[in-house]
Amino acid sequence: MTLKFWPEAAPNTVRNFLRYAAEGFYDGKTFHRVISGFMIQGGCPQGTGTGSGPHGKIAGEFSADKKYSHRRGVISMARSNDPNSASCQFFICHGDAPFLDGKYAAFGQVESGTEVLDAVAAVQTGGGGENSRPQQACVIRRMEVVLA
Repeated sequence: MTLKFWPEAAPNTVRNFLRYAAEGFYDGKTFHRVISGFMIQGGCPQGTGTGSGPHGKIAGEFSADKKYSHRRGVISMARSNDPNSASCQFFICHGDAPFLDGKYAAFGQVESGTEVLDAVAAVQTGGGGENSRPQQACVIRRMEVVLA
């Protein structure tokens, strides 16, 4: 997948994500949570959804602007119930999810490669007794930052 980022919407979030990507943090990580029609989530160092990255948490940058609405292909930061708890985990919307607007930091969108998004969203889930855990690992082989 190729992503285009929205630094005007969430500058600290974009900077945080690009830092992790440039450091190779996401290489070898998995999409540990998959809900077809909703989203795919990855970037957890433990592969369980419980881990944080080495650079700590960032403040939430939430927008209610419809230009940055959570729709198919939008990338956003995952977090706990604390709105300022995003770290390294992210999700990509597989379907429209406007109910997340103003609550999660949308910071870009898939520019090409939606077939990869669809392939990950289509995997069988239920691994490890959890409904949204893929039965087979969906691995991010390598994440690369390319300046356009």
